[in-house]
Formats: sequence, C-alpha cells, structure tokens
Amino acid sequence: MLGEFLAAGAIPSVSDLVLGFLSFFFISATALILNDYFDYEIDRVNAPERPLPAGMVTKQDVLALSIVVALLGMLSSALIGTTALLVVIVVWIVGLAYNWRFKRAGLVGNLMVSFSVGMTFIFGGIVVDHPTDIVVWWFGVVAMLINLGEEIAADALDIEGDKLIGSRSLAIVLGPQKALAISAVIFCVVVLVSTIPFVFQWLVPMYLLPILLMDAGILYSTVRLMNPRSDNPRRFVRWIYLGALLSILMFIFMRLVIS
Repeated sequence: MLGEFLAAGAIPSVSDLVLGFLSFFFISATALILNDYFDYEIDRVNAPERPLPAGMVTKQDVLALSIVVALLGMLSSALIGTTALLVVIVVWIVGLAYNWRFKRAGLVGNLMVSFSVGMTFIFGGIVVDHPTDIVVWWFGVVAMLINLGEEIAADALDIEGDKLIGSRSLAIVLGPQKALAISAVIFCVVVLVSTIPFVFQWLVPMYLLPILLMDAGILYSTVRLMNPRSDNPRRFVRWIYLGALLSILMFIFMRLVIS
C-alpha cells in the first residue's frame, strides 16, 4: 500500500488498495504456512505447542490451506492485471523454493527473503499503473538492503539455534562477528544508496529530511549493534525497521501534500 502511495503521489482507488494489499498478504501468508509445513520435524522438538506438531491440524490440512491461500493471492493479482499476476507468481515460487530448499542455505536464502520484501514496493507501483516509477524502485532496493542486513544480523544473534537445524548462515560459516560486520557494511550501503535520488535530482531537496532521519537511525543502531557490550542487541535491528518505516510515512505524507 505504501508503494501505491509513493508511485501514484495521491490516494489510490479503494479497489487498488484492497486488491494490492490482498495479493501480497495472501502470498506472504502462503510462505509462512509452508514454513510450518517444511519445519514440522524441527517444530516437534523446538515448538511442540504449534498447531501442526500439537496435532490440532494435519500436514494435509496445512498443505491444502497453503494452496487455497496461494490461489486467493493469484486471483487478487489477476484482477489487477497480467503483470501483477506474473509478479505474484514469481514471489510465490521464490517463497516455495526458500522453504523447500534454501532456508538453511545462508546468504542465498537471505537474498530470496530480501527480494520478496523489496518487491512489495515495486508491486505497489504496478498496481497503480506506474511500474517503472524510479522512486518506487529506489525504495524497493532500500527495503531489500535493509532486510538483507537484518537477516544476516539476526542469523548472527540466532547462531546456536541455527546450528541445530544445519543452517549454513554467514554467522556459522564465517563467525558471528564477521557476519555482523557484513551486516553493518550493508546498512552503510543503504545510507549511500539513500543519497542517489538527490545526486541525480529525482527528488527535490526538501525530501532530504525524512531520508536523513532514516540514515541517522540506521547508523546509530548499526554502531550499537556492533558493540559487543550492548544489552539486547535485537532491539537495534527493530529500531532500524521502525526508523525506516516512520521515515517512509513522513516521505509519503510530504509527497501527498506537495502533489
């Protein structure tokens, strides 16, 4: 929905908002449902209270639900248009492949999840018939990079649990400190990428305010995340997400007011 606001520079129609939301809502839900399906044996040990290992539903129930939800997502996107349907199918395939084969593959899995996150903004542009809007693509890349940095940092903080499931995360292969360093580099790349629209004059200088606030939050949280003496480092990852979200909302508000 934020992608729609960004691309349109105005309030989209109700049908665009609803269908755009439902398309990615259902496809994201499918990925989460399949995650429980493929993690059945692991959850029997680590989370036996979940519906599937607890016996409240069967594996057949879960698989059927994932199919129904996926079809609902594809139907919603088909009502938008062919391009929207193709994007949703691609994201569904990526989610299926991630859960089936690549969840424990380390960086490849991180990239697959981050691709899906970035596509949410780009899909918003497609919904409102602005598929090539450069600002929406830029936000999509920023969202992808922020999520990639978070994925790698989260793996570094979850290294013991990932070892139990045979993960090949960067934290396991290279060590948690090197993984956090790579995550920090990615967050710094986000800050560099955030300047591109102003260097190429895609945006007027007044939009610098929300972007600078986002960058400041990212840099501060990254420094704290890298500090081994920081208490509860997970909260700094959350701060990056929240800071970016607030900055995007401020950006969209300014865009709507100016339009």
